[in-house]
Amino acid sequence: MKASGFGPAEVLEVSFHNPIAVRTGLLTALIASITNSLPIPIPGWLLFSQCGAGFLAVYLYGRRTGQSLSVVSGARMGWITGVFSFMIGVVFFTLAIVAIMNQGGLAAFFKENMRSHIPNTADLDRLVATMQEPIGLSVILLLMLVLLFVLFTVFPTLGGALAAKLLARDRT
Repeated sequence: MKASGFGPAEVLEVSFHNPIAVRTGLLTALIASITNSLPIPIPGWLLFSQCGAGFLAVYLYGRRTGQSLSVVSGARMGWITGVFSFMIGVVFFTLAIVAIMNQGGLAAFFKENMRSHIPNTADLDRLVATMQEPIGLSVILLLMLVLLFVLFTVFPTLGGALAAKLLARDRT
């Protein structure tokens, strides 16, 4: 909430212009990044963690402001969290790619790790050949970043909308 002069406090819209929303989104993105890095062998853990980050962001924002969010505002809060999660993820993604490039290249790493997933060696060899070309490597890295963006923003947005719906029900 923001005090405006001598009148009552204004309710700020959930956006990147709202400092409470930004701080809450960044905090929950950091928490999500830590939980994403835990070696938990549960299928879908990353998706669950990202949904949970959006849910937690709405919960913490509501506690901090005393404001009950609408489903749209909850989705926005989740989106803010997701954008910060993506930015943190890009830093780790870049560090991992640099480390892999320094240890023999991305194509060799990919070939070694995908051998069990792609049984047809001709397909695997074609993919590795594509990765050895600068344009092919660029396209693959760009597609990986797009996939990360979608995963790290859609699921917190859904978690935020769900939290707003469930938490609003608890307050009535």
